[in-house]
Amino acid sequence: MPKIVLNAFLTLDGVMQAPGGPDEDPENGFPHGGWQGPYTDEVMRKLIVDGFADADGFILGRKTYGIFSNYWPTITDPDNVIAVGLNSRPKYVFSRSLEQVGWNNAHLIKGDTVAELRKLRAQPGQTLHTWGSTVLLQTLLAHDLVDEYRLFIFPVVLGSGKRLFGSGTVPAALKPVESATSSKGATFLRLERGGRPTYGQIGD
Repeated sequence: MPKIVLNAFLTLDGVMQAPGGPDEDPENGFPHGGWQGPYTDEVMRKLIVDGFADADGFILGRKTYGIFSNYWPTITDPDNVIAVGLNSRPKYVFSRSLEQVGWNNAHLIKGDTVAELRKLRAQPGQTLHTWGSTVLLQTLLAHDLVDEYRLFIFPVVLGSGKRLFGSGTVPAALKPVESATSSKGATFLRLERGGRPTYGQIGD
């Protein structure tokens, strides 16, 4: 059964909207597109590439699928690990409005989102990765379907924009697996399930 691995680029205040460029996702008048670029260095790039190499397949929402499918098929360099992974491996696209998906090895899923995600988890494989897909992630978080988090946290605060953890997120404790800090102050956290939260008095 594959683990669902959630990957997210985040600001310190939890915004994950449009990290890659000014025109990536201007929904709701978001004025900060491209905020990630100034804080990315070789440490972060290697962690991102390693994450794509680790994926057996990808779970994508409609908007992220549109962004990715318009760009990555144009990258044909066989040494580009991200392009090779995305262009060749299965991509499960959750959308009620799309009628078809044309990207190689992409599969459109239009049924009940939670039921279909559970079907994917019952298939063979090691990992299914999410990237972007903020709306779809809220369903994953609300139904406790995330097995591992890989969070890239950048030293910038935006004050507005789509955030990773919405009000429907199921409370959970997490165990640290790996961490790294970049030369530009970005932090990578890899976390896995740690059961339910526990509570106590400070100083106990």
